[in-house]
Amino acid sequence: MFRITKEFHFSASHQLTSLPPDHQCARLHGHNYIVEVELSAKELNEHGFVRDYHDLAPLKRYIDENFDHRHLNDVLGHEKVTAECLARHFYEWCKERLPETTAVRVSETPKTWAECRP
Repeated sequence: MFRITKEFHFSASHQLTSLPPDHQCARLHGHNYIVEVELSAKELNEHGFVRDYHDLAPLKRYIDENFDHRHLNDVLGHEKVTAECLARHFYEWCKERLPETTAVRVSETPKTWAECRP
């Protein structure tokens, strides 16, 4: 099995309003997010790739145009804007366009991350 990973960065705010008001994440706050997309294949293609990294350029555009310096509650249209929900959102977006997608990891801080790996 071969695996590749590409990393993307964006900054955004969110607010987890379903939490108790005294919870720090219930307040409006932001993160410098890192999104890591993993693609896997049993065999390499004719060029020796799992997938050409250039094929992930549409994800960069999608993130830059829709998520960077935005309020995630507005972007996604709901209050479930956790790292776990973002990982699922990006996994589903990628899997539809890049069938080799096997996992997406979203980091909110250098020490915390969530992963969607169905």
